[in-house]
Amino acid sequence: MAEFSHLPVMAREVVELLLPVPAGLIVDCTLGGGGHAGLLLDARPDCRLLGIDRDGVALAAAQSHLERFGDRVEFIHSEFGRLRDAVGPREEPVVAVLMDLGVSSPQLDHPERGFSYRYDVALDMRMDSRQSLTAAVVVNEYDEAELASLIARYGEERFARRVAHAIVAARPLHTTGELVAVVTKAIPAATRRTGGHPAKRTFQAIRMEVNRELPNLADGLDESVHLLGPGGRVLVMAYHSLEDRMVKQKMRAWADDGRSDHAVAKMPVVLGRQPLTRLLTRKALRPTADELAANPRSESVRLRASERVSPS
Repeated sequence: MAEFSHLPVMAREVVELLLPVPAGLIVDCTLGGGGHAGLLLDARPDCRLLGIDRDGVALAAAQSHLERFGDRVEFIHSEFGRLRDAVGPREEPVVAVLMDLGVSSPQLDHPERGFSYRYDVALDMRMDSRQSLTAAVVVNEYDEAELASLIARYGEERFARRVAHAIVAARPLHTTGELVAVVTKAIPAATRRTGGHPAKRTFQAIRMEVNRELPNLADGLDESVHLLGPGGRVLVMAYHSLEDRMVKQKMRAWADDGRSDHAVAKMPVVLGRQPLTRLLTRKALRPTADELAANPRSESVRLRASERVSPS
């Protein structure tokens, strides 16, 4: 098994937010190496944990790391976009759902995975090695309009059309190094001198497309809140604006009692629905200065949380 060691981000805040939930099942949708899971199982001896991950290497590492908890923890090789199916019917209540989004440090640091623009390896970028869609398929088989659209949408790259045109003109591309060279040349020289690595946004966009990250997040969020009973909590850690915007919008919609709709329409207030949740974080929580010093990769994280208040 390849080494998989991942420092859990905002661990203290995650544990503190889940201390008040009732006894029951905690669902860690992005188990990784099991860092958050181990801390939660230690802090909540009255809870069990279901760990879900689409990365088989991460899942194997978590099984080793969490072995001491015995039957208090279960493992499922799946994606959280099918959260209800992964959890299945259970007698014990689901009291918490945790999502730590994006790509992990071990995935970035193992060159063979193809996630990083710093190494020259085969175009892969799959979190789940069982799937057929790879970065090579996206780069070499999507048409120019599709490429430009996803690079603009998921990478928020303002030169998306230029990048897509350059990729199509250079086909076939076989390695991340070849892709980096093509993208870098397509970005204007003045822009290359500022704003970080010129291929960063394109690599992010292709990775998100390969792994269906935003569609999976939307599906997982929609299912998460309906798995919980009153007092249960959903916690999500997002690392870029597209994810965080979706999480914020979903959580605000869950907490809406109908007042905002009427206010926008300038109509009399008629409370037409019971809010599903209350917001625990009006503004996203950020890592402390101490955590940033210890783990610079936590700089971009935003943590949001909601608590279920009404029955299903």
